[in-house]
Amino acid sequence: MIPLNAVIVEDSRLARNELKELIKQHKEIKIIGEAENVDEGFELINNTKPDLLFLDINMPEKNGFELLEMLDEVPITIFTTAFDEYAIKSFEYNAFDYLLKPINEKRFSKTIQKVIEQINSNPIIEDKDKNTFNLDKQIFIKDGEKCWLVKIKDIVFFEIVGNYTRVFFESNKALVYKSLIQIEEKLPETVFFRANRQQIININHVKKVVSWFNGKLKIVMLSGEEIEISRRQSYIFKEQLSF
Repeated sequence: MIPLNAVIVEDSRLARNELKELIKQHKEIKIIGEAENVDEGFELINNTKPDLLFLDINMPEKNGFELLEMLDEVPITIFTTAFDEYAIKSFEYNAFDYLLKPINEKRFSKTIQKVIEQINSNPIIEDKDKNTFNLDKQIFIKDGEKCWLVKIKDIVFFEIVGNYTRVFFESNKALVYKSLIQIEEKLPETVFFRANRQQIININHVKKVVSWFNGKLKIVMLSGEEIEISRRQSYIFKEQLSF
């Protein structure tokens, strides 16, 4: 397989070097950069678009969770931490895996094998348009104390809440501090459709379409929510889906 491009964000030089020595034993992974704090990591990830991120949680000034919050798209993430309480918390973030320091060689190898198995079952597809979300990429969503890493394709719909946006996915809904316009700019148009001024739906999560009043359509999502499509957008929706 093509080597996975990886970056390390870790404030300890010793820990970075130990990670690099472990990674050298796995030809499937290629280190393309490292950073010692969140701000450097943010710039590095945005510039290199890695497949894999080794992320320390407890760093000065900003922690690893705050880095994920800053990113539009989050690579496959493996947390590295010396603290059990952080490792437990990482599961609330749906991290791919976590490694406790000092990192055990066998444990590391098992984690890398899990990454490879996931990639093989769901290959990374290069984006034709780098400004558009890849459906299999994930975004970080934080609402209060709850946090998730959610794949774009698993989002059911978006809804305006004042200057912010509520995201509906699985059985959850969470508020993100970005406008719907900001989000819409990066959504693939073939999958996400602007139903009305307030909502954008994922057409892959539509259960049925019902004729509604005044030439409008009503959408019933697989999750049960009902969304009304404006009259103008109903016409476009019919054209797009060849009704």
